[in-house]
Amino acid sequence: MTMTLLDYAGLKKKGVPYCEFHLRRLEKQKKFPQRVKLNAHRNAWVESEIDKWIAAHVAERDAA
Repeated sequence: MTMTLLDYAGLKKKGVPYCEFHLRRLEKQKKFPQRVKLNAHRNAWVESEIDKWIAAHVAERDAA
């Protein structure tokens, strides 16, 4: 299984519009996928989890 990680710039390319501070807030509230700590200064997010999060928001919009 291949797992792709996204850095903050990768999230922006995916269309996630939030600043880093708001992402942390959403993560603490369990409303956004949790980041993966790569080292003391680097974090990333699992691309498939971000894709699922985006798809859930599209489905929520379409259901309304």
